[in-house]
Amino acid sequence: MASSRQARILAITARRPVGAYGSGVPVPEPFDPIAEARRQWQVQWPEHADHMAAVTSVMRVQQLLLSRVEETLKPYGLTFAAYEALRLLAFARHGTLPMGKMGERLMVHPASVTNAISKLEQRGLVRRNLSTDDRRVILATITPDGQALAGKATAALNQASFGMPGVSQQQAATITETLHLIRAAAGDV
Repeated sequence: MASSRQARILAITARRPVGAYGSGVPVPEPFDPIAEARRQWQVQWPEHADHMAAVTSVMRVQQLLLSRVEETLKPYGLTFAAYEALRLLAFARHGTLPMGKMGERLMVHPASVTNAISKLEQRGLVRRNLSTDDRRVILATITPDGQALAGKATAALNQASFGMPGVSQQQAATITETLHLIRAAAGDV
């Protein structure tokens, strides 16, 4: 008869997948640091464990998605910030927007817009001009080369499902709706 320790080991081993080629060597389950942190939180602060795990998961997913998106944009010499600025101008009715309005729409500090536009301008993808209506306003305008690059980069991101392969359209919509609740509660919309 097996000891209780042996019985526990057999029970755990029976639940684990077997190694390659049926070697009989148990494959350890993947370690999830967030699940472990949630488990620890559950012991100390059970009423906050799920919120902590959700926030930590969102932060980690943001890192993963940004990495995947940036990898997709790398062949085009674009960061995600530069792509967003370029795409925003491509969407504009006349390909032109005031720099201040770009910051509002991209939800970034004006200095970030200036930095992105400067880099795009150096590459001939965007040009800056003073507004003829208000000389205090600087306009950014996408060039034909910028339009072409925005189109190619967008096609690549669409092909890569914006870094979320395997996530269905419905699942993506659900994620967006859930995150919208958080943004709305924070006064972001």
